[in-house]
Amino acid sequence: MIYLTAATAGHVNFTDLGLHPDVFSIGFFTLRWYSLAYISGILIGWWYLLKLLAQPGAPMAKRHGDDLVFYATLGIILGGRIGYVLFYAPEMLLHPLMILRLWDGGMSFHGGVIGTSLGIILFARKHGLHWLRIHDYVACCVPFGLFFGRLANFVNGELWGKPSDVPWAIVFPRTVAFPLADPARHPSQLYEAGLEGLLLFAILWFAFWRTKARYYPGRLVGLFLVGYGLARFTVEFFREPDSQLRAFAEATGLHMGQWLCVPMIAGGAYLIASSAGRRQRIESISGMESVA
Repeated sequence: MIYLTAATAGHVNFTDLGLHPDVFSIGFFTLRWYSLAYISGILIGWWYLLKLLAQPGAPMAKRHGDDLVFYATLGIILGGRIGYVLFYAPEMLLHPLMILRLWDGGMSFHGGVIGTSLGIILFARKHGLHWLRIHDYVACCVPFGLFFGRLANFVNGELWGKPSDVPWAIVFPRTVAFPLADPARHPSQLYEAGLEGLLLFAILWFAFWRTKARYYPGRLVGLFLVGYGLARFTVEFFREPDSQLRAFAEATGLHMGQWLCVPMIAGGAYLIASSAGRRQRIESISGMESVA
């Protein structure tokens, strides 16, 4: 009866918002908001990266940007998908063809981080660049993708939060078994869009443009790891665990996403604390003046 009460408490029904996972369809081609979120995040992040590289002391030239975007995009897709399979759906290993069905959804941000990092390291070795400083610059661009990705999760009506009676709670469809009525829930996708996207971008923007953080290798990417880790860890308390990992969350006391954030926070804190020891005179790759 708690569900029936929550569902009739005057909260907004998700179906009344008129949202749909598809942007449009033409014949056999369908553009989904989730795909558009990835494309927008990469393109806007690329544009912002070029603005960062135009500043003194950049770790690479603008001409490296195209190559880097290729490596990063490959890392996002491969790492995100493989991470999802390993962390959230290992049963897919028994059906390998399902792993290739990216259009069915299922991407892990933590896996995407690992994949992108490996891509950046390979890119840096190929061009003889400082891999950690490139991470600093790329980290400043990631919140764009996080913001659009979480908005796409909301439009898709997925990854919703726990039942709640807060005034802004939303009744998402098909969240409980019939015949129970769907309860109003925290719109946790929007919480994450605000914290992981807007707030984290603001913190990194201030650190890059208003402090000397970019001259301390590892400090910016450390801020990103700590900021994202804390934001995700906090929001998970308001979010339903993945259905296939509900037993895991009950047994361990934390969601899988929270456990994956622990090493991120620890690693980020280390990078921030040790960044002063890596401070050095920065010679610009793109031919601009060095920075003491």
